[in-house]
Amino acid sequence: MKKTDSLAECVTHSIEQYFQDLNGEQPKNLHSFFINEVEKPFLAAVMQEVNGNQSQAATILGINRNTLRKKLKTYNLC
Repeated sequence: MKKTDSLAECVTHSIEQYFQDLNGEQPKNLHSFFINEVEKPFLAAVMQEVNGNQSQAATILGINRNTLRKKLKTYNLC
C-alpha cells in the first residue's frame, strides 16, 4: 500500500489478502469479524484525537454519547 491509498483501497487490499490467506477456506460471520477488527482501532484513534472527550468524540462520529460509551465498554477502551 502506498501512502496515497484511500481508506477504501486499503480495506479492499486487506480483505483480498485475508481471502488469499484463507487459501480457499470459506470464512464464517465475516461481517461481525470485520466490524470487530476495524471498529476498535477506529474508536481508539478518535478517542486519542479528542483526548478522551466522549462528548466531542460522539459529535465527530455522529453517534449518541451513550452509544459511544457502550461501544467503548465493549472494546475495553474506557
